[in-house]
Amino acid sequence: QLRLERFEDKPNDLTKPLKVCFSGEEGIDDGGVKKEFFLLLFQDLLQVKYGMFVEYEESHRLWFNSWSFTDDIVMFRLIGLLCGLAIYNSVILDVPFPTALYKKLLGKKATLEDLKEMDPLLAENLKRILETEDDISTFDLCFQIDRHHLGETISVDLVEGGGKIPVTQDNRHAYVDAYVDFIINKSVQKPFEAFQKGFSAVCHGVVLGFLHPKELMALVIGSTSYDFSDLETVTQYHSPFHADHAVIRMFWKTLHDFPQGMKRKFLFFLTGTDRVPVAGIKALTVVIQANLAGPSHLPVAHTCFNILDLPVYPNISTMREKLIQAITQTEGFGLI
Repeated sequence: QLRLERFEDKPNDLTKPLKVCFSGEEGIDDGGVKKEFFLLLFQDLLQVKYGMFVEYEESHRLWFNSWSFTDDIVMFRLIGLLCGLAIYNSVILDVPFPTALYKKLLGKKATLEDLKEMDPLLAENLKRILETEDDISTFDLCFQIDRHHLGETISVDLVEGGGKIPVTQDNRHAYVDAYVDFIINKSVQKPFEAFQKGFSAVCHGVVLGFLHPKELMALVIGSTSYDFSDLETVTQYHSPFHADHAVIRMFWKTLHDFPQGMKRKFLFFLTGTDRVPVAGIKALTVVIQANLAGPSHLPVAHTCFNILDLPVYPNISTMREKLIQAITQTEGFGLI
C-alpha cells in the first residue's frame, strides 16, 4: 500500500530516481517495471466506478466528481502526487484529463473553450446564449442551475442570490462566465486542491511557471509529433537480428510504407500508447528480437519494455500481412 505519510515525512525522496520492484517478482527496473507500475496504478485509480471522477460521454474526458466523498480527498492528493512523479521520472501516462486541469495547475483562467473540450453540447448551448439575437428573457433563465444527484434535483446558485437574478441581454456574459467557473472551479474546489497539493509536492518551482498548459499536458501524456525514421535510428537488435538483416530491412520498409494512422497504431501496439516523450521518439528505447516459432506466428509486443518479438518472415508480403493483423486485431492491453 502507498502511504502519503511516508512521502510527507521525507519530501526530498520524491525527487530521487524512482525504482520499482513488485513483491514476489524478480527483475531489475530498467524502465519497464516502472512503466508497468504507473500503468496498473492509473488503470485502477481512474475508474469511474470509484466515484472520484466522472467521464463526459461525448468527449470521454475525465473530471473531478463534485459529489465525491470527504474520504476521497487523500486519494486525490495521491493521484496528483503520482502524476508529478510520472513527469519527474519521464513516464507517459494515459490519463484523459482536459486542458482545463493543466491551466488550473498553472494558475491560468479556464474559459468556455476549455469547457467545450469537456462537454461540447453544454458549451454550444452557452455559446448560443451569448450569440442569439432573440430576447434572452424568453429563455426564462436565472443565475441558478439544477444538478441531479442520487435521484434528487438540487438547485445551486451561480452567484449569491442567483435564483432571483434573471439572465438578460446585459448580463448574459456574466451568466456564462459564472456557469463555466462553477463547473471547472467552484464545484470541484476541494478535490482539485488536494490533487494540486500532491502534484506540487513533486513539480514546483519557477520553471513550472514558464510552461504553457499544452506544454505541461505534453509532459504528462506525451506528444503525437514524431518521425519514424528517428525510431529506426535508435532501435536496438538482439542476435541474430541486426540493422542489415533481411528481415529487419523488410520490417522497416513495411513500417515506413504504412499511412500515418497505421504507424500510430503500431506505436500503440509496441509501447501501450501512441504518444512519445516530449524529448521525441529518439527518447524511446526499442528492441527487436527474433521469434523463432515460425512464420505462421504474429509479432508479439512486450509493451512494458518496448520489445518486439518478430518472426523470421520469408517475404515482405507476409511481413505486411502479419504486422497489420497483429496491430489491428489486438484489442485491450496485455502484459507479457
